[in-house]
Amino acid sequence: MSGTEDRRFEVLRAIVADYVATKEPVGSKVLVERHNLGVSSATVRNDMAVLEAEGYITQPHTSSGRVPTDKGYRQFVDRISEIKPLSSVERRAILEFLESGVDLDDVLRRGVRLLAQLTRQVAVVQYPSLSASSVRHLEVVALTPAKLLLVLITDSGRVDQRIVELGDVINDVELSELRALLGAALEGKRLAAASSAVAELAENAPPNLRNVVVRAATVLVETLVEHQDERLVLGGTANLTRNAADFSGVNGFPGSLRAVLEALEEQVVVLKIIAATHQPGTITVQIGEETQVEQMRGTSVVSTGYGAQGTVLGGMGVLGPTRMDYPGTIAKVSAVARYIGEVLAER
Repeated sequence: MSGTEDRRFEVLRAIVADYVATKEPVGSKVLVERHNLGVSSATVRNDMAVLEAEGYITQPHTSSGRVPTDKGYRQFVDRISEIKPLSSVERRAILEFLESGVDLDDVLRRGVRLLAQLTRQVAVVQYPSLSASSVRHLEVVALTPAKLLLVLITDSGRVDQRIVELGDVINDVELSELRALLGAALEGKRLAAASSAVAELAENAPPNLRNVVVRAATVLVETLVEHQDERLVLGGTANLTRNAADFSGVNGFPGSLRAVLEALEEQVVVLKIIAATHQPGTITVQIGEETQVEQMRGTSVVSTGYGAQGTVLGGMGVLGPTRMDYPGTIAKVSAVARYIGEVLAER
């Protein structure tokens, strides 16, 4: 990139920084006064004219300063070379807060609340994708001699409890044998593979346990293949009202705060935007039209996957106006996702 292009990017960067901070269109005189650009006002005006002609900034009103366009924000985000990490105190506070969660639901709710507070945007976390989950443990508990409780725990923290009516009694020795058979067939397997394994187990069960295994396997297969609708935890929608003006047709888009709120109610829309198609640690930034959702054209979404040991459990991120603190938001989304993954991996 040439020196002239580098200088123009510095002008663009300064416009983005000032507009995000002040919400006001930025003029050349203000840029020269606030930023050490090392060039004259005339050069800055010329650079702004070129940036406007190339679609990176625009003039919202006659005789006003300039504001970044979606293209300008994209150029800015693509050239963020270094994200300032959170302080050790901030990281420790995040981890301690998440570790206090009593179960999967509590950890995800805490993560959403924390991320909304840190970024002052809308925070979204997707429940762990069932297709990526494996069986961590199966517990078999005798409620009565003829009734069992099956507790299925996945590596993503999902817990399912099912009752099995045996139609006959089972003794302690048979219960221990059943527990070992089911555990060996299921534990460590992805849900789809576990479903097949337990079905095969029912076909090849020892004669003395055939009836019990068939009944337990029937319940387990239903549990393993029962893909509930993907769920989301959403928090901080009230933060949108602080920036309502950002959703009133900026950059020529007919967006509105009401349209964004209506889109957030459609979970399938939000799931599509934050779907965890990336590895933990990889941040995706979708700006304006890049969300491919008409109602979201005035918004940006910063998202990532969360998980552990290379496995993506789900997606998470924040949604807010395109006039967003991208470096700060990226750092906070990355940190919270990392610690949610670590907390869930330890459970």
